[in-house]
Amino acid sequence: MIAVFRPALAPLLLGFALAAASHPALVRLLTRGGARPLAAERLLDLALNHLMLAGTGFLVVALLGLGLGIAATRPAFASLRPAIDTLAAFAQAVPPVVVVALALPILGFGGPPTLLALLAYGIMPVLRGIVGAIETVPAEARSAAEAIGFKEIQILLGVELPLAVPGIFETLRTAFILSVSVAAVGALAGAPTLGTPIVAGLQNQNLAAMLQGTLATAALAFLGDGLLQVVGGRIERR
Repeated sequence: MIAVFRPALAPLLLGFALAAASHPALVRLLTRGGARPLAAERLLDLALNHLMLAGTGFLVVALLGLGLGIAATRPAFASLRPAIDTLAAFAQAVPPVVVVALALPILGFGGPPTLLALLAYGIMPVLRGIVGAIETVPAEARSAAEAIGFKEIQILLGVELPLAVPGIFETLRTAFILSVSVAAVGALAGAPTLGTPIVAGLQNQNLAAMLQGTLATAALAFLGDGLLQVVGGRIERR
């Protein structure tokens, strides 16, 4: 059990430290009382909304990326792989701010345009990470499974995916961090996230609010990364 938590200890401790540093009392000390920080209750509400939005986007990107990644590595869909790669690369080439701005007239304010930006910006690294993880599975393992009569779906579920777990979780860690960072852009579309005090701070020259939003966003990213490391470590040990 201790071995499972050891790799995650650094990001978890850093996440807790950043979360503590975003407390109004400490922010006042860091900014020497130059501006009023957000109340702890308001910051917590924004953090929960931010986490819900980022988590939803992360799940959508993870599921879609996993599905497309599996399809891209199947012989039956090999001809579609260039098109899948091109589409994913094009989606990430558009900055999240632009995606949010273009989606506003159609999807309105709040979460929907932010989720679209999360999907567009996160799909390529997840897709490529999943494909890379599956392709690192030794050909000998597949050949051995075929030799004992495994069907294609059995090879995928019983051989390829279990052996690709380390690479898949590395990819998911990256995807979660991207989701947390991009979700802050949702504040531009009126979504109540930890980007809200950053945007308001820029408008009002409120360094305390900007610092709070930045510290809290980084804290969510590190805490989520640490928890994913714990989950991934436990799965690998089974």
